Amino acid sequence: MEFGRVPDTELNKVDFSLPPEPAWNKEILKREPAKNAKVYLGCAKWGRTEWVGKIYPPKTKEKDFLQHYVEHYNSIELNATHYKVYGELGIKKWAEKAKGKDFKFCPKMYKGVTHFGSLKGKEFITNEFFRGIMGFEEHLGPIFVQVSDSFSPNRRKELFDYLESLPKNLQFFLEVRHPDWFVKENIQKEMFDTLASLNMGAVITDTAGRRDCAHMHLTVPKAFIRYVGNSLHKSDYTRCDEWVKRMKHWLDNGMEELYFFMHMHDEATSPELTVYLVDKLNKECGLNLVKPTFIDPALLPKPKPKPKGLFD
Repeated sequence: MEFGRVPDTELNKVDFSLPPEPAWNKEILKREPAKNAKVYLGCAKWGRTEWVGKIYPPKTKEKDFLQHYVEHYNSIELNATHYKVYGELGIKKWAEKAKGKDFKFCPKMYKGVTHFGSLKGKEFITNEFFRGIMGFEEHLGPIFVQVSDSFSPNRRKELFDYLESLPKNLQFFLEVRHPDWFVKENIQKEMFDTLASLNMGAVITDTAGRRDCAHMHLTVPKAFIRYVGNSLHKSDYTRCDEWVKRMKHWLDNGMEELYFFMHMHDEATSPELTVYLVDKLNKECGLNLVKPTFIDPALLPKPKPKPKGLFD
């Protein structure tokens, strides 16, 4: 994810501390641990060729990536559905890879709905999107609706009307990016009030260059966190430490479901930071989350020695 990226030379100047807990959250959380709270952790894509030989076996073919991904994570922030409307049969094939596991696919709304033109008149394509993702069945997690960076609060009635039209039996989270959503307190409050009234969540995006998007507001007793790391910069670890403290506070006070998605500007290093985060979460929160298992370098095939030439 490139959103909020700053030059590596500027990272030491960024204040990565998380905002204080909003008073609003006390109205959302029950102040005691929820029974059977669920915590899901994943990445945005399973199709990372950089993970072949790292957490995927050597020579793994792309068609088998998901089969291996579900052994290392218990959810996926599914960006693929943002770029294409998939049919139900194709979705069912993905869901089959997670059969027997408590694994959630969290599809991102198709960009043809959210990023091009008005949200009005998008009933047909919206229904086609839902027709496909229902193929996930019990593996369907929250759906997140992201509007474009240029979508300002001036269009909030259009946005709220669209959200009102969405199915009430599914869980949704909204991500807004235009800075004006966060500048004026009355605009921000109107958004959070509307989401709460619709039983929808607000995506929390933690990225270096847009600290306003790490707002910490809960509108339902569930959280959807998009964490953008910086390729194992030292700040990635201290930021994860802060997140563990915040997530523990939420879980201790009634959080019912928590989704944390690991992003990197260089996705090759996502598994390493995932292991660090999961080890901390399991220890501090008494969880037993699955984490990436790295392939033992000793088991990797050895390169064949070069034949000696005349001039060696």
